[in-house]
Amino acid sequence: MNTRPGLVVAVSSRALFDLEESHRVFLEQGVEAYARYQIARENEPLSPGGGYILVRKLLRLNAGARRVEVILLSRNSADTGLRVFNSIRFYGLDISRAAFTGGGSTACYVEAFGADLFLSANGEDVKRTLKEGVAAATILPSPPGRTDDEGPLRLAFDGDAVLFSDEAEREFRSGGLERFNASEAARAREPLSGGPFKNFLSALSRLQSEFPVERAPLRTALITARAAPTHERVIRTLREWGIRIDESLFLGGRDKGPFLRAFGADIYFDDQTGWCESARAHDVPAGHVPHGVANEDGPAQRAVGGARRLTRPTKE
Repeated sequence: MNTRPGLVVAVSSRALFDLEESHRVFLEQGVEAYARYQIARENEPLSPGGGYILVRKLLRLNAGARRVEVILLSRNSADTGLRVFNSIRFYGLDISRAAFTGGGSTACYVEAFGADLFLSANGEDVKRTLKEGVAAATILPSPPGRTDDEGPLRLAFDGDAVLFSDEAEREFRSGGLERFNASEAARAREPLSGGPFKNFLSALSRLQSEFPVERAPLRTALITARAAPTHERVIRTLREWGIRIDESLFLGGRDKGPFLRAFGADIYFDDQTGWCESARAHDVPAGHVPHGVANEDGPAQRAVGGARRLTRPTKE
């Protein structure tokens, strides 16, 4: 009988590999042309995508024990998906389980496989997964040439609406920075509710506990636009949860990109598209978490909000 590993990650083919050119063929010429295109190239390895380094380093944690399983979920058919499996073999990735849905949503299989995290290039599949209570992110195209897989796995997370609920973000948007600061200071000893990535971070923390702190092959960071006096509630919340996080950066609205690069993040998760683009501008792969009040606005408002957050200090 198989024992469930400590962490299960489901990844789509477009998150794992660069399938943008193939996807353009599908959009512009249709499914039959796409099938011919993939079959003709099924022995040509695909280039790494935005989630590739994360997957490679996660699988490396299995040295000496089965700690992590990665599962492929793909909207390809098994026929057109052969190129993906051939690429998995080419790169030596230990991925054996897969679901090919032939154009249908893959989200229904995330919970069936018991996944703790789902990474996909399809935003609708990600939203559906989040509604089911599983951590999920839309992987943005990988920065050019980002294939370095040396060193420990480094994951960075935003706070509000990612690790925590969006309750504080709603307070900020309704009352402004001054009211937000006062509210968070007054509630400093009241733990925040968990966000969509709380359980995933808990699973990572359990994995970390299997290694000596000084030699752990996995490091985590909270990188948030919060600053004093709103830092205390965050620290006390993580303490209440019993979750270990290695580095915490309270930036007070500073551009996150340079700090993500300094941390050496292999991926960064944020609910704000503007911060995701800041990460990518500094060669850090990013996953957008379409959760919370920031993603209830219209597209134009989100774009303006993201740009604004890169030019003046705000809460998040």
